[in-house]
Amino acid sequence: MWYNLIIMTSHNFAFFSSKTFAKLVWGIIYFPVWWYTEGLFNIGQILYERLKNQEKAWGFLVWVRNIFRPMYGLTDFAGVVISILVRIVQIIFRGVIMLFWVIFLLGCLAFWLVLPLAVIYQIGYQLGIITYVF
Repeated sequence: MWYNLIIMTSHNFAFFSSKTFAKLVWGIIYFPVWWYTEGLFNIGQILYERLKNQEKAWGFLVWVRNIFRPMYGLTDFAGVVISILVRIVQIIFRGVIMLFWVIFLLGCLAFWLVLPLAVIYQIGYQLGIITYVF
């Protein structure tokens, strides 16, 4: 009876250890594929949502859509001209801010793409496989 318990325990240990090891190896092999397919798609969605939220926070498209609509209902010539000039200044200011956000988010995307390559390079450099330094 004790002999069967020992064999069953060691059999389960060996079985689940090999299964866990196989999942670990598969995870290491599949990681680069995931990083540049599903992971890239996910980070792209996150960055796009961030850009949409920033656009809503700054209201850039609202200012663009209403550029020729008089502010505060002033329909006289001076009110229309002042409204258009104020909106043009606001569109330029908010457009520059949105441009900075687009550049920043594209930088984040580039960082996502380059990070695994930089890690592999650093591992190779530390192990002495790669000797060229930029």
